[in-house]
Amino acid sequence: MSAVSTPAASRRPRRDPAEAADPLPGTRRQRRRLTGLWFVAPFAAVFLLVIIAPIGYAIYLSLFRDRLVGGTIFVGLDNYLKALDDPAFWDSVLRVAGYMAVQVPVMLALSLLAALALDSARLYFTPLYRIALFLPYAIPAVVAALMWGFMYGTDSGLIGNLNSSLGLDLPDPLSGNYVLAAIGNVATWEFVGFNMLILYSALQLVPRERYEAATIDGAGWVRVIRHIKLPAMRPSLVLATVFSVIGSFQLFNEPSVLKTLSPNTISTSYTPNLYAYNLSFAGQQFNYAAAISILIGVITMTVAFVIQFLGTRREATR
Repeated sequence: MSAVSTPAASRRPRRDPAEAADPLPGTRRQRRRLTGLWFVAPFAAVFLLVIIAPIGYAIYLSLFRDRLVGGTIFVGLDNYLKALDDPAFWDSVLRVAGYMAVQVPVMLALSLLAALALDSARLYFTPLYRIALFLPYAIPAVVAALMWGFMYGTDSGLIGNLNSSLGLDLPDPLSGNYVLAAIGNVATWEFVGFNMLILYSALQLVPRERYEAATIDGAGWVRVIRHIKLPAMRPSLVLATVFSVIGSFQLFNEPSVLKTLSPNTISTSYTPNLYAYNLSFAGQQFNYAAAISILIGVITMTVAFVIQFLGTRREATR
């Protein structure tokens, strides 16, 4: 009995399903896969050079210590242990935490009110208001601090002119009891417009049909804000909160500029960033300043992560 001949098609090697789905030849397929890497490469190079490399160098510096006798020696985590036991460092962290607990909610509340007002369609010349609110963000922080420092002046500034012309006795905003509020006022004036733009952009994505349906159902403007606008802004509000928290821990320009006007109130360790800066450039303690900077980054990252996690988790459970 002769053997049954096998059809030619069954003797052909089976093709890889991935190759069957991709009709391009191997060279063109590989070239197409590398195209995305070429687009990412410029950003990756800048990111490595500007972000990763300085962080790595700061970590490297923080593991050493310069001594008058013996030069630079490896000390491991001693600089971090010293920072954790440094009262000046923790005073600056607690000061910024208290500043953040007051300034960030006030700033975001003002930004929220501004975004709702612009979206209410009850204001004339809305683009003019939008630009006017955003304009302070375009002013550099150093210039803003100088401008407000001049207005805070009790001799020749706005406060001094009000006291002399109206017979008032307004306190010095740069005195010990008010300087943190004065710094918060400058930061609030700068960033209300920025956060307003984030929240206002979220409101523009809400379909107008929802407002029409709410109006037909007899919902007032309070219920519309509560049940339509606020839920739509919640992810953007979480994002603005994270940005504001990061900016609070990075507080440097305002106290650094106002320190020249109130040197007895604003110390060299008034904020963590100011403390690290003065340790490095005034005290020549580069290794210890690097450890302080790394700890500031870890604290900021932890707080920002917790806020984002709680915000996104609450959004997911709704």
